[in-house]
Amino acid sequence: MTSDIKLKFAQRLRELRSKYGYTQQQLAELADIDYKHLQRLESKNPSAARIDTIEKLAKAFNISCSKLLDF
Repeated sequence: MTSDIKLKFAQRLRELRSKYGYTQQQLAELADIDYKHLQRLESKNPSAARIDTIEKLAKAFNISCSKLLDF
């Protein structure tokens, strides 16, 4: 069973990616993370995100980590 926080984070990533007009591939490259890992983070059964991955994603969106986790 997937935890509620992982599902909220997955939804937040999808929303921000859409808002910024990024494809999964583009965001993965900007954040310097593996494309498949990003797919898993956004999936219906998301994997857990490490703090360093959260930091990379926040930098790719040019926002703070707390803003990225604001859901």
